[in-house]
Amino acid sequence: MKYTYFNFKKWNDQQILLTNDLGRWAFVSLPTFQAMLLHRLDNTDPSYAELLEKGFLYEDDADVYLERHSRALREAKGYLMDATSLHIFVLTNACNARCIYCQAQSTASHKKGLMSAETAKKAVNLAFQSPEPFLSIEFQGGEPLLNFDTLQVIVSEAEKKAAETRKKVEFSLVSNLNLLTEEMVRFFQEHHVSVSTSIDGPMRLHNTNRPLCQGGGTYEGTIRGLKRLQEADVCVGAIETTTRYSLNHWKELVDEYRALGLHSIFLRPLTPLGFANADWNQVGYTADEFIAFYQKALAYVVEINRQGYFLSEGHAATFLSKILLGQGKNYMELRSPCGAAVGQMAYYYDGNVYTCDEGRMLAEMGDRAFQLGTVEDTYDSLMNSNVCKACCVASTLEAAPTCSDCVYQPYCGTCPVLNYALDGDVFSKIPNHYKCQTYKGMLDAVFGLLNQKNPEIDNILDRWVR
Repeated sequence: MKYTYFNFKKWNDQQILLTNDLGRWAFVSLPTFQAMLLHRLDNTDPSYAELLEKGFLYEDDADVYLERHSRALREAKGYLMDATSLHIFVLTNACNARCIYCQAQSTASHKKGLMSAETAKKAVNLAFQSPEPFLSIEFQGGEPLLNFDTLQVIVSEAEKKAAETRKKVEFSLVSNLNLLTEEMVRFFQEHHVSVSTSIDGPMRLHNTNRPLCQGGGTYEGTIRGLKRLQEADVCVGAIETTTRYSLNHWKELVDEYRALGLHSIFLRPLTPLGFANADWNQVGYTADEFIAFYQKALAYVVEINRQGYFLSEGHAATFLSKILLGQGKNYMELRSPCGAAVGQMAYYYDGNVYTCDEGRMLAEMGDRAFQLGTVEDTYDSLMNSNVCKACCVASTLEAAPTCSDCVYQPYCGTCPVLNYALDGDVFSKIPNHYKCQTYKGMLDAVFGLLNQKNPEIDNILDRWVR
């Protein structure tokens, strides 16, 4: 009997959670774990067949093992063979709202501007230099609807490029929807632009988190826009950002999504960039506080599914895609290496190009450390830049201290931009820091559900990813 490398975590007094680089996992008893450590496990052990099937041990030679399991590793790391697919166009850094946690705004940045048609066309040309056959163009801000004219230019140019290059392109928009017009709705229908908005809970909570610049809240305009898009059969969804004000309102928050006829909720922790960083003492919280919120909200989402209403949670679904299917969704931060530059790029309104949305957010705070170049450059030159290479090296968990031997390494990811913003280095200097604790706690909640071995819950979780 031969054993492969695995990571482990004490789950409780009776169980140990094991994972391996294939993304396979198993809960085993303490006696089984001890027998493995002593190389005394035999085929009479209750977990023997499962461990053999999942590649924790093998009976044949190494070549047979590799032949049997290499496909799983190729599928789990399949994104490494893809080029940059997500292209974020920051149409403006101006906004009609002043969200209390905004990562894309900072007191260090006062200049506001709009992306010109000329810059937009150059950015589209750069995006289509990526050898990836399927491209996703996402419109961000600020509030991107403040620059709807340039949005239309980008869609037109991208559709022409797609026809010329025989590539496929899809469009998405991130907006608070308060500026939505009938002209925009018709355009989104015609060009199949999907829309994502932010809903942070019922009106009072949402407006506390997301007020308008001129006073009042964004809730009424967001809900009005959401319902209009739903009526027009435009694909529309929503995400939630958790502030200190949200922590005690997990039930009302989830109920709001159900009442609005939404079938996905994405529970996001705060990232300390922009206003969130400056006002952290007011709006932020500890990792433990967020985890307590997330566990309650996730359990309630599962209960709603048991009552017959389909509602998935976005972070859990991303993790479960890896845990249950061995397939990583293209969620850039939960990759190893992360998607900075090699999976996504952000084109700022002024023509500067950054590794990712977080990279341009850091630039809003006055630090352009993650600028790859400009729209005048070529795709190849941006990929060969030292910034791109540094991000790839710094976000490879398999070689990162404390990450390489973490039980959740196959499912997790790290953000070099956040590491740099918090620690002054793309490599995290603080083991088990805020974001690390947060992801560990969320994965604890997901594996806690799986460990219940409840067929009804297992079926719900399986539906979220299939």
